[in-house]
Amino acid sequence: MVNLRLTIVFILISATLFSQVKKIETYSIADCEGAVNIFKSGNYSVQFTASGGQKPELSNYPSLTDFSEKNIVWISYIAPSDGVLSLNANLPNDYLQMVIFEEMENSICSELPRGVAEVKRIYKGKDLASVGLDINVKNGFLYPMTLSANQKILIGFSTSEKSKGILELSIDYKLTNVDDYASNESKIIDDRSDEFAPSISLLIRDSETKEPILANLTIEGSKELKALYNASDIILNITRSAKISIKCDAEGYFFLDKVVEVIATNDQEIILEMQPVKKGSSIQLEEIEFKAGTSEFMPGSEGKLNRLKDFMALNAGTKIEIQGHVFAVGDNSLGAQKLSEARAKRVMAYLIDQGISRDRMTAVGYGNTKPIYPNAKLAEEEQANRRVEIVVK
Repeated sequence: MVNLRLTIVFILISATLFSQVKKIETYSIADCEGAVNIFKSGNYSVQFTASGGQKPELSNYPSLTDFSEKNIVWISYIAPSDGVLSLNANLPNDYLQMVIFEEMENSICSELPRGVAEVKRIYKGKDLASVGLDINVKNGFLYPMTLSANQKILIGFSTSEKSKGILELSIDYKLTNVDDYASNESKIIDDRSDEFAPSISLLIRDSETKEPILANLTIEGSKELKALYNASDIILNITRSAKISIKCDAEGYFFLDKVVEVIATNDQEIILEMQPVKKGSSIQLEEIEFKAGTSEFMPGSEGKLNRLKDFMALNAGTKIEIQGHVFAVGDNSLGAQKLSEARAKRVMAYLIDQGISRDRMTAVGYGNTKPIYPNAKLAEEEQANRRVEIVVK
């Protein structure tokens, strides 16, 4: 549970005005597409929303007719290596149902409505407040799951229709190969097949101490590099140039996302600095864009918003203040004030749509009264002034 004060600075880039702007799709944690992503063992808190998803996703599973979708939360888990998954889920003062699916093709959220994903574990009773996976099989606890590296599962928890209770979830993943454990915060994975060929080195470091961090790192955007790693240093061969998306998650740090151009003819070293979660720390998140002069999100913004949604969903005791800022020359105007408020409220509305409780958030607009660069001259300085700040209390 994060009980620290953390300022997250969103850089809101004013986009070119298009004649038509496609509205971004939003999914709550009651939808497979909005599932909370968990990457590591630990204790998490997820709040039920007292609502179902946008559409039924279990209708093609006859065995699940007694499993309610009217108040459900979805959890996505990808195994970092070969191992065994145990979990304990508890919902005080209410019952819990649990179902676990295994991805069979390559997109579990498209498999679910077609009835393709395989049901691996299920508890449909409405008599227990605690369910899970444990070697001691009894009273809602089923056998642990053996998973292979990069195997993806989807876990659904359901409860009574009007409940907004907080699900306390403990994940315990035991690696099969003891060599996969790191003795400290440094772990090097060298996946090169040819040490003389061009390669990319990804170094995950603490932004303050510059020391290595053991983190879960997901690479997407390239078929040859696509993978999930648990390491501090990763070295990979490059045979094709590509633009890859990197996502880092580490205990005690706020998530880090980065897009990198890899070039097949050059060696590259990418240092990924992660910010510790502590009082006064500040994180800048890019790719959140608004249609110029409005509070309407541009397509492409949902990725970072969903990362924030995951953070809020997994830390159900955390409350935030969303502060809006705009860039404008001169004194603060009524228009600038209203726009900053509208953008802050739009971020809050998005999170509410994703299943985050409204009573955990407030939205405030500051217009152009608190610029980071009072005399902005460069485009990046103007961009930095045009932002939303999230204060986590």
